[in-house]
Amino acid sequence: MNSLEEYIEKISEVTDSEDLVKITFSKPIYKSNGLQNIFVRPVVLKGALKLSFNYRYKTKDITKNNEVNAGLVEIESLLREKFKNATLITSDKTYQLMQSKKGKVTISESSNSTSEVQSSHDKEKNKRAPLDAPYLHELGITDASGVLIPKMADKYRQINKYLEIMDHLIFSQGKKEILSLVDMGSGKGYLTFALYDFLWRLKGLSVKITGIELRQELVDFCNQKAQQCGFEGLQFVNQRIEEYQDQDIDILIALHACDTATDDALAKAIMAKAQLIVCAPCCHKQVRQQVKGKKQTNPLLKYGIFQERHFEMVTDTLRALILEQHGYESKVFEFVSNEHTRKNIMLVGSKSEKPNQQEAKEKIDALKKEYLIDYQYLERLV
Repeated sequence: MNSLEEYIEKISEVTDSEDLVKITFSKPIYKSNGLQNIFVRPVVLKGALKLSFNYRYKTKDITKNNEVNAGLVEIESLLREKFKNATLITSDKTYQLMQSKKGKVTISESSNSTSEVQSSHDKEKNKRAPLDAPYLHELGITDASGVLIPKMADKYRQINKYLEIMDHLIFSQGKKEILSLVDMGSGKGYLTFALYDFLWRLKGLSVKITGIELRQELVDFCNQKAQQCGFEGLQFVNQRIEEYQDQDIDILIALHACDTATDDALAKAIMAKAQLIVCAPCCHKQVRQQVKGKKQTNPLLKYGIFQERHFEMVTDTLRALILEQHGYESKVFEFVSNEHTRKNIMLVGSKSEKPNQQEAKEKIDALKKEYLIDYQYLERLV
């Protein structure tokens, strides 16, 4: 291979054979528009192979998904008119293209070690948050070249674990082409952006996600980044959870909404008849304050630290049972390893076809009687 035409033909060949892993374009011919790199990789959207282009500018990223033929035309244009260097990575080889100022083309070919490339390729396929995703750069998780920033490694692992969980939960419900999600207490939006990108760009769904957040500076930040990423169906609003009125909710998410804000979010989901509720409870003051001064007979509650942890479990058990009382099947499991945070419990409610509401009510009453609890806040909201 010794010419630009042959390099272009090789790209077409590996794309047709589905052997393409990634193409990176570097050294732009013209720097006036701020475009620094372009990353191209194959994605499957709605069962069809497409080429995803991530255009990396100094101040923003733009992602476009093209049909294969249109993508190959764009690649040829980039090589002829816009970039001097390119790296084509396949399952077993790397092809490096360099063009001098005088137009001389140099192409080098090297074999990848089987274990190294297979591992790299498998990781790329298995990661639900690929490192070249534009939002990861915008949110400071990767650098301009798509390399993970070391101090953000834990956050990146959390994102992929979260997407793994959501992938299973959402698609076990049966695939819907249009989804309306609300993320209550979205914060800086790491997981909100990740879920939108996963559902919209990688899964090809028509999805609308609204992030609810009290801190105006975070709302402004997230809306700006969503616009820069081209995420038209993602928006953030400055609002209290209890004031949110939209009833169009397929999936409600509330991760670490403090204390009774968790209950406010669960109540909104129940009243909107959301098909899926995903909650990571945070703080459990309401029940603990209610039983303060009441003599408990359980010896586990003699010591303050045990009492605190015990009533966290009691509170979340009541929440799970209240979901069951209102027609949901509930599950509680560990979200991330407790080496990262002790607040690692995830409570999930899925609309049930066979609710056992009376049994749930009896269990709620028994728990309240055993621990001298007058009410759990979610009961009064619903």
